[in-house]
Amino acid sequence: MKVTTDWLLSIEALQDVPAPQLQWFIDNSENIMLKQGDFLMEPGKPMDATYIVVEGSLRMYMLQNKEIREFISFSPKDIMGYLPFSRGKIGSAYGEVMTDTQILSFPAAKIPEMIRTHFELTRALVHILTNRVRNFTALQQQNEKMMALGKLSAGLAHELNNPASAIVRGAYSLKKHLQSVRKTLQDIVEIEISREDVEIVNNLIWRLLNEKEKPTLSMMERSDMEDDMVVWLDDHNITNAQDVAENFVDFGVSIEEVEEFLKHIPEQYTDSVINWVNNNLVTEKMVQDIEGASRRIADLVGSVKNFTHMDQGHDKQYADIHDGIKNSLVMLLYKIRKGSIELKKDFDKTLPPVKAMIGELNQVWTNLVDNALDAMEPAGKGVLEIRTRRDKEFVEVAIIDNGPGIPDNIRSQIFDPFFTTKPIGKGTGLGLDVVSRIVKQHRGSIKVNSVPGRTEFIVCFPIDG
Repeated sequence: MKVTTDWLLSIEALQDVPAPQLQWFIDNSENIMLKQGDFLMEPGKPMDATYIVVEGSLRMYMLQNKEIREFISFSPKDIMGYLPFSRGKIGSAYGEVMTDTQILSFPAAKIPEMIRTHFELTRALVHILTNRVRNFTALQQQNEKMMALGKLSAGLAHELNNPASAIVRGAYSLKKHLQSVRKTLQDIVEIEISREDVEIVNNLIWRLLNEKEKPTLSMMERSDMEDDMVVWLDDHNITNAQDVAENFVDFGVSIEEVEEFLKHIPEQYTDSVINWVNNNLVTEKMVQDIEGASRRIADLVGSVKNFTHMDQGHDKQYADIHDGIKNSLVMLLYKIRKGSIELKKDFDKTLPPVKAMIGELNQVWTNLVDNALDAMEPAGKGVLEIRTRRDKEFVEVAIIDNGPGIPDNIRSQIFDPFFTTKPIGKGTGLGLDVVSRIVKQHRGSIKVNSVPGRTEFIVCFPIDG
């Protein structure tokens, strides 16, 4: 196909460029014909031309851990390659031809002349450059946010599933248990004892359920106490002796206390009363389990609320920096447990509240901790240390892992946008870029020290920022 000025004017980005300038562009360009499977651009090769796709199609992709990561495609009338004032002069991606393609190639060597003599053409191409950067950045940031949200959602779903399942199981078990106490209640109603003994028995049960502190026992101690309790219960012809013994030991009830208790109960009612007390203990235990699981869900929801700072403004506010770090750890708790990570916290409790955008800082802690966990993942275990301290008028937060470290040849690139060593689906290379920008918003700094076995990211910013 022959490229004319009228055809170039049909491209929206060039429609305000005078025809003579477009003709100059055509006269200084070369038509290139490419076959399917050819490469127009490759990593490491100079970006030495501006390209306009006349016919056909191409795709741009990067290799990330030997996997193809496609990020944009081009079709007829799309403009690509080197553009005026672009800082990128070496290719970082593959431009693969998908169908037989015709390209109009304008050499980069002619761009200085174009800038001097063809203002409207230069302005149009610069506008394409700014749009490209904005769109590509927005796309990658959205991908990063979605991946971060996916990680947090997966962890939270797992953390919420356990207490939610415990509540369902507990509620079902409690319902079945309450149905089974009917016979026991009938036996209790038939007991004939004095009002004074009823008061004593009631006080003893109340103390067991509400005032007695549960003991902390080793497995051996618990087993010995249960065995002794079973023997005593069998000697007194108590039914369900094993079940009763387990619950009594769990609530810290001793044989001596049971004997004192039974002094106020006619002997013929001993079995009924003991099993009635046991049923009360079982009910209490189920309610405690449901209460604990419900509290865990409430704590997780509270952590999400605090992590996102959803009920606060977006301006800087004074807050305890440790709360944000703890909430970030809650968001990644599942990943910490899954990776068999030992967590060490060395917090300076004398730190005053810091003035900061708390929601944004939580993104910093989450990104840095997440990267540390990813670094330790191949080993199947690791140690994550988080340290805070005051340095005059600054607060310093260090996040340290014992992973393999950051190689010297890439250390200078880790804060660059879109640079990543993670496999497809685990990162877009914006995590540390986001961290760097947020820290700069707080007039702070971030530095990294890394050797094999120890990588330390240190974030420092003013307390009264």
